[in-house]
This record gives sequence, C-alpha cells and structure tokens, in this order.
Amino acid sequence: MTAQPTRSRLWAEFVALYGVCPLLIAVFLPPRLMFPALFGFTALGLLLLSRTDGFRWQALVQGPRIPWGRVVGFTLVTALASAAVIFLTQPDAAFGLVRHNPALLLVIFALYPILSALPQELIFRALFFGRYGALLPTGPAALALNAAIFAFAHLMYWSWVVTVMTFAGGLVFAAAYVKGRSFPLALILHSLAGCVIFAFGLGVYFYSGNVVRPF
Repeated sequence: MTAQPTRSRLWAEFVALYGVCPLLIAVFLPPRLMFPALFGFTALGLLLLSRTDGFRWQALVQGPRIPWGRVVGFTLVTALASAAVIFLTQPDAAFGLVRHNPALLLVIFALYPILSALPQELIFRALFFGRYGALLPTGPAALALNAAIFAFAHLMYWSWVVTVMTFAGGLVFAAAYVKGRSFPLALILHSLAGCVIFAFGLGVYFYSGNVVRPF
C-alpha cells in the first residue's frame, strides 16, 4: 500500500506545479519550447493524479446528465464576448482562420478538445481539487483560487486578454466540476470555449509564436 503524502509534501507539490513551473515557462523558456514543456508539465500532473488516494479514472466519465441548455447559453455568451474582444482589440484578425485557412480551423476543432482541453481539465480541475482539495478554502473562494491559478498558468502569453478570458473561463469550468459534480461538463464547456475563441480570431492571443515578453 502506498504511503499517503504528508501535508507539507502536498503543499510543495502544489506550489511547484501551479506556481513555479508556469512562472519558469513564462519567463525563461523560448516560445518554441513552451509546448514541449507544457506536455512535460501535463505528464507530471497525470502521474500525480494516478497516485492520488481515492481517485478512479472511471469517475471522470460519471456525473449528472449534461444540462445542454446551459451549454448552449455558455457558448452564446462566449461567442458574444469573443466578438466584442476581437473587434475592440484586433479587428483585422476577426475570423482570420475562417477567412484564410478554414481547413486549419477544422483541424483545431477536431484536436483542441483532446490535446488541449482534456489535459488542462485533468490538471486544473481533477488533480487540483482531487489531490489538493484539503489544502484549499471552500465554496466560492476555492473556485476563485482555481480560476486565478488557471489564468496564471497562461502567463506565458503575456496578454491581459488571455488573463481575463482564462480567469472567467476558469470560474465556469471549476463551477461545472465542483458544483455541477461533472468532469464531462467541464470538458465540454472548455472545448467549446476554445473552438469559439479560435473561430472568432482570438487565436492570435493564444499562439506561442506571437508571444512578446515585456522585458
């Protein structure tokens, strides 16, 4: 039987995984190495998740029925917010992939849920609350902390647009996971948000090749 980690070890893991790693990636890594580093970060998180007491992989596909009305409403709100942001900040980039490279957009639609949304939800929802829940505040404070850490993990883009959008999205995804008791719902919402963001042209903010550090 595997010995349970001490509270001190859990805190050390938490700070390293959600604080130190994103900061090092944002400050020191060249953009071309950001995604390999993120895959390593994800692999470490999945290893910790697999070693978390009481965690069962099959629990990730369980939960209440998906509230499709809420899903549609969230998608519409995300579309309106994305339209407002892109037209106010970079109107020339609006619907860039739709206009210039629709094939790439379809590839993003197909792969984003699996290669981006899924690993992020595993690390920032399942691992965050499942392994480190005992360290965290409860109620709305826990959701706000999760959203803040999720936004901080996107520091590598050095964009206030990314920070605001990932914080807002983090609140919704965390609420779906914790209050909705549904990993599938969090994953669906995250996947749709990402696809909408790229469709409206906000991928210009979420592309590592466009990263410009302020120093």
